[in-house]
Amino acid sequence: MKTYRAEPVFEASNALGEGPVWDGENRQVVWVDIDGKELWRYRPETGMADRTAFDKKIGAAVPARDGSWVLAMQDGFYRLNPATGETALIAATDEPNPANRLNDGKVDRSGRFWAGTISAKWEKDGSLYLLEEGGRLTRKLTGIVCSNGLAWNEDDSVMYYIDTGDGAVFAFDYRAGDGTIANRRVLIDFAGEEGNPDGMTIDAEGMLWIAHWGGWQVTRWDPRTGRKLASVSVPAKNVTSCTFGGENLDELYITSARNGNDESELAEQPLAGALFRIKTDTRGLPVHMAAI
Repeated sequence: MKTYRAEPVFEASNALGEGPVWDGENRQVVWVDIDGKELWRYRPETGMADRTAFDKKIGAAVPARDGSWVLAMQDGFYRLNPATGETALIAATDEPNPANRLNDGKVDRSGRFWAGTISAKWEKDGSLYLLEEGGRLTRKLTGIVCSNGLAWNEDDSVMYYIDTGDGAVFAFDYRAGDGTIANRRVLIDFAGEEGNPDGMTIDAEGMLWIAHWGGWQVTRWDPRTGRKLASVSVPAKNVTSCTFGGENLDELYITSARNGNDESELAEQPLAGALFRIKTDTRGLPVHMAAI
């Protein structure tokens, strides 16, 4: 099994860094600090980062085709005008527990935005939502504990999905024309792994890269065989998500969190909450833009 070691590129000290995406047009990594209620942007060319603060928790941010950004926030989906910093509600979620909040999300090739909630009580009362053009919002799954990583295979016949509360990566038959999902099954069981599966990305070879919450690493898997191919050591316990970026999309950017550690644990991992990076021998795929 191939091994890597991630190095810090920006010490953001995020409470709950999550959801990185590569903004190729502006040559920057964009990610969120959920509990910090902030959107971060890091530019490798300068080594500098800036942030935008909000009055609500923000679970994910994705670029849209019209130049705006779409945010999965605490209580719904919002459009962000990057020039003014103003947000406008697109669609509100309808959770059985209003304390549930939107968490991780991804855009599929058709421009639909998929994002799910995390249960405030860590029970199976969360959801996975689909936001489409015109602001139409549909609940696609119920009974979710903590909705997390999403990815699609190369021919859009399979959707991969993580519910951290179930400790597994699932696969669904996927119909790209209308976003129908069916035949849920366990693809990778994390019972024998260190930590739990969190965020996820897919590379150009169709392999999955999965962040381990509580596991100090990101791992690479072949979804066709269920075999683990590589491990990326990260000097932070709670590794949250990853994305490919850089000019050749061969650099893996990794987010992490200070949350979930006590004071003694944080003293032993001063880089918790940082943004990390490794150079890989594979390439990722360009981010899909939301058509919303």
